Amino acid sequence: MTVFYHQKYHNDLREIKMKTVHQLLQSKGSYVISVPSDTTVYDALLIMAEKQIGAVAVMDGEHLAGIFSERDYAREVVLKGRTSKTTPVKDIMSSKVITVALDNTVEDCMNLITNKRIRHLPVLHNGKVTGILSIGDLVKETIAEQQLLIQQLESYIQS
Repeated sequence: MTVFYHQKYHNDLREIKMKTVHQLLQSKGSYVISVPSDTTVYDALLIMAEKQIGAVAVMDGEHLAGIFSERDYAREVVLKGRTSKTTPVKDIMSSKVITVALDNTVEDCMNLITNKRIRHLPVLHNGKVTGILSIGDLVKETIAEQQLLIQQLESYIQS
């Protein structure tokens, strides 16, 4: 079998590169919803419900102390008989936070989320939280990139 190298096809595929975290935040927005570490679980949940988000960054001043998510609430408050109106988020948040940088790719982030079994990735730049990516953000971007690749392959096949 002979395989022919087609320069146009090669150039089109080289143009498909996974977006960086920086590029994704530019299109999605980089606004970070956060709460101080002494915020009650109840108040954090009110904010999350109002903003329709599944997690908030927990901050000690400018320092990222952790992430508080719906999953933390279910596992650490509901199942352990605590009350959300008296429990501070610092007592139940995920404090071992995995973060990414602006130059990481969407593929890097997907690998982290899959391998570490997490749903949210704070983005740090110069030690400050500049955004948070959710698994939904990353899946949406991955699908968009795959659709672009399919379109380019279909275009190549038709040419």
